[in-house]
Amino acid sequence: MRTPLRRHTRRIKVIVYQETLFDYKEHCWTFLGAFLGIGLVGMLSQYRLAPVDAPLLIGSFGASSVLIYGVINSPLAQPRNLVGGHVLSAFIGVTVHLLVPQPLWLAAALAVSLAIVGMQITKTLHPPGGATALIAIIGSPQLKALGYWYVVVPVLVGAVLLLLVAVVINKLAPTRHYPANKNWYRVWRRTYPPAGL
Repeated sequence: MRTPLRRHTRRIKVIVYQETLFDYKEHCWTFLGAFLGIGLVGMLSQYRLAPVDAPLLIGSFGASSVLIYGVINSPLAQPRNLVGGHVLSAFIGVTVHLLVPQPLWLAAALAVSLAIVGMQITKTLHPPGGATALIAIIGSPQLKALGYWYVVVPVLVGAVLLLLVAVVINKLAPTRHYPANKNWYRVWRRTYPPAGL
């Protein structure tokens, strides 16, 4: 009786030990990527777009940073999911805002639930996309005034900037591989061929 119990105890200790290891190099790369990605988007927002009242930094980019810099092998963190999930969710959020502006609770519920289903259908599920749709409903008056430009700036431009920083930072790190599929561009083209082909 004691032998199986000891084996299980040892196994649990090994699992706990492996899960709590502190890999300072991995954490440094995560910090550097998130700092540069959000810093670049925030800097461009403050110095380039502030005079034209077009924000580039939205809250859902913080959650995206957790995925694309911290959990890089997750299927939800891949480029197709990052860009596609944000853009689709922003489009749905703006559309719901224009069609159902009041009551706020109904517009918010519709935007988030439709965004989730839309991402599932298009295989671009990215959890921060739900927040992107919600921001289109509850955002500032300046953000709501953008209309469908919200899809382009801040969402598309910001997501692409975060993606570029993620690709560069993760290529510099010898132990990190992002995107997980090295041929992600070919997979995207095969799934969504350019018009006319």
